[in-house]
Amino acid sequence: MAKYKRVLLKLSGESLMGEKQYGLDEKRLTEYALQIKEIHQLGVQVGIVIGGGNIFRGLSGASKGFDRVKGDQMGMLATVINSLALSSALGSEGVKSRVLTAIRMEPIGEFYSKWKAIDCMEAGEVVIMSAGTGNPFFTTDTGSSLRGIEIEADVMLKGTRVDGIYTADPEKDKTATKFKEITYDEIYNRGLKVMDLTATTMCKENNLPIIVFDMDTVGNLKKVIQGEEIGTLVHN
Repeated sequence: MAKYKRVLLKLSGESLMGEKQYGLDEKRLTEYALQIKEIHQLGVQVGIVIGGGNIFRGLSGASKGFDRVKGDQMGMLATVINSLALSSALGSEGVKSRVLTAIRMEPIGEFYSKWKAIDCMEAGEVVIMSAGTGNPFFTTDTGSSLRGIEIEADVMLKGTRVDGIYTADPEKDKTATKFKEITYDEIYNRGLKVMDLTATTMCKENNLPIIVFDMDTVGNLKKVIQGEEIGTLVHN
């Protein structure tokens, strides 16, 4: 049984690199597609937002001399490439999906609207919402918060390579301990970098809970959907 009816799944672009140094790893894409298929078969309505860091990240581009607005626009296009790749992988596994874009670019993807996204999910399609918010200076974390709130998701599932939120970076600090659950206020007070402040504030103000979990371990997505307590729950 699924604990949630509709979810917003946030995936990082970097995770799509798999074992590679850049771009897309076909093996990782297939693993993700199969995990998404598992929860889709449980009757869960799935909306997805993917980052673009495996191809281009606007903020890092700005630090290397790119105009910030153009850099962010390049990052938005990177998320569209990732969205098309995941859509293709889902199609290979027999899962219908639709790519919506925050910037008009038919026929690559259809222009996003809340109602189109919800209609498609209710019709049994996985909806991948790309190009961030369509605006510069906003991250894909903020984009996923916005889309999660718009589509009235029960929860945002933030799939990362770490199995939850820790007191410090567990890859750098071996004494870091994991939170089973944490409030938004505690994230602010501790200065934890779960998402950027805009994204975190939007979730807090609109009461959208977040579960941060390790998406790279096959089977974890289904466990989260079925209510197993893996990862870290963020709530008010």
